[in-house]
Formats: sequence, C-alpha cells, structure tokens
Amino acid sequence: MTLKQQIGRLCCCCIGGPRFPSYYLSPLFDLASDCPVIVFDQLSRGRSEATTDTANMSIASQVAQIETLLAHLGVKDFYLYGHSYGTMLAVEYYFKHSQQVKAIILGSPCMSTKRWVIDADTLMVSLHEPERTLLQNMKKGVKQDSVKEAKALHPYFSSFYNHGQHVPRIDSAIAQSGNELYKHMWDKSEFIADGTLAHYNRIADLKRILAPALLISGEYDAARTQNVRYYASLMPNANFVLVKGAGHSTMNDVPGVDEKVIKEFIKPLTKPRYESPQRNSGSSFLYVEGSK
Repeated sequence: MTLKQQIGRLCCCCIGGPRFPSYYLSPLFDLASDCPVIVFDQLSRGRSEATTDTANMSIASQVAQIETLLAHLGVKDFYLYGHSYGTMLAVEYYFKHSQQVKAIILGSPCMSTKRWVIDADTLMVSLHEPERTLLQNMKKGVKQDSVKEAKALHPYFSSFYNHGQHVPRIDSAIAQSGNELYKHMWDKSEFIADGTLAHYNRIADLKRILAPALLISGEYDAARTQNVRYYASLMPNANFVLVKGAGHSTMNDVPGVDEKVIKEFIKPLTKPRYESPQRNSGSSFLYVEGSK
C-alpha cells in the first residue's frame, strides 16, 4: 500500500528544539505497526542541509517545509504529532490546513513562550544550591566560572528534560543540533527567550482546534503538567495523559508509554464511521501511565 493509499492512517511528526533533529523521536517508530510514520529533519539541523539564511528560521518557513514534504508524498489526510517546539508547528499547520488533520497529538506542548520562561524560572528555583544560584546568575548575565555553570545545567536537564536513564540517541540529537537556528528563534538558553519566538502565544486560540486531540506531559516535565492540563481543558475534544516518572522526553524516559497511548487514541479514529464524541468545551480526560 502506498502513502497515497494510507488515507487517515499516517502520522506526521514535528520535532522539537527548535534546534533538535529527529533522532530522539525514534521510539515513536513503533507506531508504524499501526500506521506509517513520517519524521524528517528540517533545514539547519540533523541530516538536513545547514543554512545561515534566517529566512528559513521561522515558524512560517518550517510549516512551508512540512507542506512541501506532504505534497511531494501525496499525503492529504493524516494524524499530526508535535513534541515541544514541534507543537507550535503542529498547531500552526492545523490552523492553515485543519481539513487535512484527522487528529492532533501534542507532546509536552509550548503554547506560550512567556509561560514557558516563567515555568523555567519556577523549576530553576526548585533546584538545590549552588546550582540554583549559578543558573539564576547565568540568566542575569553575571560573570562566573563557566565550568561550574555547565555542571549546574546537568541537574536541571536531568530532572526536567531527560529524567530517565541516559540513551545514546539523545547524544546524537545534541551533536547534530541546529544551534544557530536555536539562537535566532529562541535565544542562547532555555531560561531566556528574546528570539523571533519571544511573543508566541496561541493559548486563546486552542478552542479553535476541533479535531480529536491528545496532549501528553511527563510527571517532571519542563512543560509543567498544570499548564498542559489547562491547554487540554481549552480544547473541545481533547484527552490528557500524564506519564509518571518522565521528564520532557517522555518517549525516552518511560519507553513504550507514548506509543501505547497514541495507538489507543487513534484506534477508534480508524473506524469508517467514527464520529467525534460530543464533549462540553473545557472538559478533558485524565489518564495516568507509566511508573516511577
């Protein structure tokens, strides 16, 4: 069966960052037992061509890359997955092409840059000393020992990003990250966002996402659970999943859970006469998966 014949049974993935390549999403390839999975590295990261052209460093240009790829493959009806920054791309694509998106899956979403930075400050304060003060000073631009700064970052990322056991594919993703892309669109660190994404905010528009939706958050996620649940509550047809024991990288921290809940989510959507359940706006389901 060709991709063109896989109507409504294909999943296109939007990767995070905005600098990360697709290596870290490889656990989601297990979804291929139920539907083909499209994952690709956008320009300036991973296996795609590196470029310093800032015209390619925007949400609009990256949505256009998705459009070009799907048009080339002849895909017009599919499930759309985004993780972290990729959720920004996913919702922007949805707002342009809602008729193509059979369902949308948002993993550890960022729907407001300002809220993300506020959350990063909150998580920073939760660290022990001296890491907390070192990171706070780093954000303020205070000159200090760079080695100590680097060491202070480790507990932050190991607590809220990669909370589980180390996996080599994360190293591959970091090694081939698009750092110039990140600096242009975000900034030099997670704690500051003065790039082109500084004013991004789609919270008020989430009510416009009418397709069946699944939102996923890790228990220790940098995308804090209370916010992800709030986003789900704003969407008229959304389910929410909390992955216990996971940080931001849910698919790597607790292997198998993301794939399981996504398969369960899309299974009824493959039925010929599927109809979206009538839900009151602002409601959401809560499932708890995984273990500590």
